[in-house]
Amino acid sequence: MKGHLLMSAKERRRKVEFEDIRKGRLTIKEASARLGLSYRHCRRSYKRFREEGDVGLVHRRRGRPSNRAKPQALKEAVLLRYQERYEGFGPVLAMEKLAEEGYVLGRETLRRWLIEHGLYRPQRKGARHRKRRERKAHFGELVQMDGSHHQWFGDEEPASCLMDMVDDATGMTVALMDEQETTSLAMRTLWRWLRRYGIPRALYTDKKNVFVTNREPTIEEQLAGAEPMTEFGKACKKLGIEIIAANSPQAKGRVERKHGVFQDRFVKELKLQGIYRIEEANELLQNGFVEALNRKFARPPRNQTDLHRPAPTKRELREIFCFEKTRGVANDWTVRCENRFYQILKRNAPLPRPGDKVTVRRLLDGTIQLLYRDKKLRFNEIAQPAAPTGKPEHPWRPGLRTAAKTT
Repeated sequence: MKGHLLMSAKERRRKVEFEDIRKGRLTIKEASARLGLSYRHCRRSYKRFREEGDVGLVHRRRGRPSNRAKPQALKEAVLLRYQERYEGFGPVLAMEKLAEEGYVLGRETLRRWLIEHGLYRPQRKGARHRKRRERKAHFGELVQMDGSHHQWFGDEEPASCLMDMVDDATGMTVALMDEQETTSLAMRTLWRWLRRYGIPRALYTDKKNVFVTNREPTIEEQLAGAEPMTEFGKACKKLGIEIIAANSPQAKGRVERKHGVFQDRFVKELKLQGIYRIEEANELLQNGFVEALNRKFARPPRNQTDLHRPAPTKRELREIFCFEKTRGVANDWTVRCENRFYQILKRNAPLPRPGDKVTVRRLLDGTIQLLYRDKKLRFNEIAQPAAPTGKPEHPWRPGLRTAAKTT
């Protein structure tokens, strides 16, 4: 036979052993033991080698299409549909979307087809040395929390923030989107987690001022021996949740990798659904998208004991997730906060006196509460007092205006 004959390493090894059998150096039984073949298989292979030479060692199906090969018509239909609707999708996500339309095929088959036609280029990442940290053993033992700033609605739309919470032990996630990474967004996301799973033991966050602060303590905090905390930190303290600040993004890799999943799958799903508003995106998150991610990527914990504690009632959570400031009571029993004025009513018991400190609490829905000695006060919001008109008189010479110049 003329030309070159391609042989695998296994076939070349058989050729060496069979040559020794032909020359009388080995028996078929000895060669079968060295090749890891049964005696009958080795005898058949050697017979074919004697009759056909080296060609008899080559697998008979080499160069022929596989019996399990997909029909060419299916391949063309899949590639056309991919280009029409799923261009830019990775093989795994594209496979799932195509299966929903009735095009059922394996991930590697689709990946091979896409690479063959230049529709997908594998991305290789350089390996970086990291010390592996074992997952926590219990659900609710540690929950990682972080915001992902991304152009979720396309390159032409402004970036917005998706706040994501991921359980370290299981990978279960809860997510919510807003325009910016704010304290309000962090509180509302944690609220969703509490209502769904309960109170976790600890949160693992970065060092952004939404979660932790490095400011100096105020005089009131120094007198009370309290550490400076953000409004989110105060809410977590009321709930008994410890906040652990990570020193690097890699330290909270669980939630960082989940950001990548959302930036891939959620962006594509928003495009497929024609969604370009944050309100509609949140509806999609809550109405099945996050649940589908949890079913696909979450895993059972090593220990089945759930460390979540029961969550407070909805009414209690409204007053836990809030913004509080301390203000003094004026001589006319008014309180000013954020340029708004509140008149404390006389029928309160106990009634604060002028100079006393009250807490002004603003809930997430904008509701204002005044508290004195941990009791809510009755009050009315009043209009801003009018600024004094005219020039004030001299403090000890009433007939002389302060702006007048004596000669």
